[in-house]
Amino acid sequence: MTTTPPLHRLSAYHYHLPLDRIAQRPVHPRDASRLLISRPESVSDAHYRDLADLLEPGDLLVLNDTRVIPARLKGFRKSGGRNEVFLSRPLENPNEWEALVASNKRIKPGLTVFFTPHFHATVLARTQHGFRVRLVAEDGDVAGAIHQHGQMPLPPYITDSDKQEDRERYQTVFARQEGALAAPTAGLHFTPTLLERLRQKGIQTTTLTLHVGIGTFQPIREEDLSRHVMHHEWCTLPPQAVEAIQQTQSRGGRVVAVGTTVTRTLESAALKTGYIQPFQGETNLFILPGFQFKVVDLLLTNFHLPESTLLMLVAAFIGKERLDRDYRHAIESGFRFYSYGDSSLLYPSPS
Repeated sequence: MTTTPPLHRLSAYHYHLPLDRIAQRPVHPRDASRLLISRPESVSDAHYRDLADLLEPGDLLVLNDTRVIPARLKGFRKSGGRNEVFLSRPLENPNEWEALVASNKRIKPGLTVFFTPHFHATVLARTQHGFRVRLVAEDGDVAGAIHQHGQMPLPPYITDSDKQEDRERYQTVFARQEGALAAPTAGLHFTPTLLERLRQKGIQTTTLTLHVGIGTFQPIREEDLSRHVMHHEWCTLPPQAVEAIQQTQSRGGRVVAVGTTVTRTLESAALKTGYIQPFQGETNLFILPGFQFKVVDLLLTNFHLPESTLLMLVAAFIGKERLDRDYRHAIESGFRFYSYGDSSLLYPSPS
């Protein structure tokens, strides 16, 4: 009989967070958010706008340029009942999506949900992860109708935000590739001014894409983490990003991953061979303590939910004792948590 290692148990990643520490709205300007600096021997406080002073010339920031789609569509049936259609991923047929459909009645194929008199969705079939739906816009512009009538899919713990502001603020300033259901939140703190300061100091940037999927909202239900089935997310690491990383490594610079999505993409691209190479496809990489990082030298990341896969990734990068130390300091020092909250700059623990 095998014994699950203590750091591979779900209960090892529980902590108590006062509700008033969950950020409901973002700070302005973006880079005025606080930044916890975590080193093996110490923890200190700064602000995100200080990033250019904390990094060195020759370092490389890797950014996720995914763009969040307004995936929540609220509508009604002909009978008057309310429904919500949450678009999760586009399918091969034009204007068909896999989606979650919320209703107080059983969902059957043929159900039509009207978002406006000129824009609706029809349920075609049940799928493994929801329903296949077809979107129809009277003028033929389904993409435009989604953007006009959809709402940003903010996490459920954000209950008091400004929905109009969210359409712009829940995107990074470098968001380009549409397809995410959640923002890569470590990147929400950047401003054009900060990016220019970094450039002037000789700190370069490059981009990859990982479309954050609906699995990011799903809790882990297994105490033994080896039994957890990680969700798949589509990502691409283009050749130009690989070249920038290789040049950084060759001159002794550091690869700074802006967020766990970037970390998972980079480490997925190096998983088979041990070195970075272009990558495109789905990843379900689950990073737990004991994982050997091959690409990422520093990690910028927000503060994550208890018992989440993201918290486990951080524990793998800096060690569980430092994770506990840093989160205790953040809570005691009034840092704001989760998607609209503050961030941290993590130095790795010695091997």
